[in-house]
Amino acid sequence: MKIAIFSDNFFPELSGIADSIIALAKALSARGHEIHFFVPQYSVVDYRKGNLLQQELDLGPHVHIHRLSSFSVPSPTGQARLVLPIGGSLREMRKIKPDIIHTQLIFGVGLEALLAGKMTHTPVIGTNHTAITEFVRYLPVRFPWAKSLALRYAVWYYNSCEFVTAPSESVFSEMVPNGFVRPHQALSNPIDTDLFTEKVAKAKEKEETIKKLKLSPNTIVYAGRLAAEKNIDTIIRALPAVRAKVPDVVLALAGHGAGADELRMLAKNLNVVQHVRFLGTLEKPLLAKLYRAGRAFAIASTSETQSMTLMQALACGLPAVGVNARALPEYITPENGFIVEPGDAEGMANALIGILKNKKTWSRLSKGARRSVERYAIPRVADTWEELYRRYKKT
Repeated sequence: MKIAIFSDNFFPELSGIADSIIALAKALSARGHEIHFFVPQYSVVDYRKGNLLQQELDLGPHVHIHRLSSFSVPSPTGQARLVLPIGGSLREMRKIKPDIIHTQLIFGVGLEALLAGKMTHTPVIGTNHTAITEFVRYLPVRFPWAKSLALRYAVWYYNSCEFVTAPSESVFSEMVPNGFVRPHQALSNPIDTDLFTEKVAKAKEKEETIKKLKLSPNTIVYAGRLAAEKNIDTIIRALPAVRAKVPDVVLALAGHGAGADELRMLAKNLNVVQHVRFLGTLEKPLLAKLYRAGRAFAIASTSETQSMTLMQALACGLPAVGVNARALPEYITPENGFIVEPGDAEGMANALIGILKNKKTWSRLSKGARRSVERYAIPRVADTWEELYRRYKKT
């Protein structure tokens, strides 16, 4: 099949969405399918923010990347681009003649996908990765009705698709009461369980990673955007209590974003700055090593529809502590971690202490973490997408 994937964010932007669709494309191309990405063009500055050279991804001979003209817009990563939906993909789409379009987001490139589907008579499948109401805060002007309008727009957009997936049921529980009526199912993003695995976690590798990144044997990991909706301040506020029980504790923050300076100031004000490492955005192999060197993963975000970094950490056998918001309780269970209430720094601290101090608890949760992610491995998720594409492709 020829599959056209439209996404409003992509490499080099820090994005779990980009990670997931790249992994899916590589798996499908290995099975003989032809993949065409339609994504924004990024600037030199955007690559620099991710500590990357400005060069195109090489995903193999069957994966083609078409960049659409774009301009910078405010975002948590400082890398977001907006594409005007003026038919910039149509010439290539008419040459390619894809069997199906898979749209990932609802902004300029997403609208371009709907336009391309209509103009080329190609079926469109959608995936809703995002809790859209959480990102209204980044609009230049804020209105009381903005969240409601954003949700109605998202519902209209996905009602324009023939079939819709999301990485958690929480997405549909918000959309359905607001008028979403299309056929749908929850389907996890694919997780690279070959790269993100605990099986290569030898003592020497852990020691080297701890030394290289200036960690400790009791390292708590967070990976992702350093942004307001991620509520990383809750984790930092938990640190003084954790330090009182685990004196050598370190919080490793892997990622970049607009909230970095505020988090540094908070750590300083709480007198835990010596226990926090701002690592920047790490390449995937080093990120996997960080997980394997860690002792727990912490996430306090109230905006997650899944969290790729959470799933990667679990795949590396890292127990998790998260908050009772959106998708996190669907993926963090008594098998692999603990759930606390949003904003509850004391609860976060107690859960982390329980993991760091109790070897039996850590061992049980670590085994459960890896086990809980195995069904989301890339080959299994790719099987499902193959079946969906065949069911809805152009006839």
